[in-house]
Amino acid sequence: MTPLDGPRLNARSGKARQLVVFLHGYGADGNDLIDIGRAWQELLPDTAFASPHAPEPCAGAPYGRQWFPLTFRVHNERWDGVRSAGPVLDAFLDAELQRHGLDDAGLALVGFSQGTMMALHTGLRRRVAPGAVVGYSGILVGPDDSPITDMAPEITARPPTLLVHGDQDQVVPPMALPYSVEGLKALGVPVEAHMVPGLGHGIDNSGLRLGGDFLARSLARTA
Repeated sequence: MTPLDGPRLNARSGKARQLVVFLHGYGADGNDLIDIGRAWQELLPDTAFASPHAPEPCAGAPYGRQWFPLTFRVHNERWDGVRSAGPVLDAFLDAELQRHGLDDAGLALVGFSQGTMMALHTGLRRRVAPGAVVGYSGILVGPDDSPITDMAPEITARPPTLLVHGDQDQVVPPMALPYSVEGLKALGVPVEAHMVPGLGHGIDNSGLRLGGDFLARSLARTA
């Protein structure tokens, strides 16, 4: 298992008391989201940021990366994908936390699209709950033919979670937001959700404000 790597930002204050890890979408890489860390540094001065490149080259984007393949033709493709990529992401999180002398309470996962699938899957299965999970334009993944509640026995963590989605998203349909919220609530995960009018598959300034404020509130409880 090759360790993940990617761009990082040190805490503006000089000493990291929290760690935010960005998980990019299908066909991008860690450089795609690290600038959000720069935008949030003033709000989160004691926070370090890391944005690892996903483990696999992306078949659909020659210069991009993927957490797992997406063909939309294979049964349980997303479920098998998040489970396959989970261990390498867990190993990266453990190594980054150790590097900063932090524990999971000071960790936040921020995902976009396929990265949100990974953030939700991994965040709910950490030994200790992360301080927060933020997901943009994604979905809570479970087995294709089973209710989300069938995953309950393997859920070990219930971090406060924020989901943000555009109501004009043509990649991950807007219905993914209420579906994911219902599933998270059924699993006992505290969740906030925002549907952004007029937004497609992306993150706008309102989403950045929502995510930054949510992290500041959630991570302040763990400081």
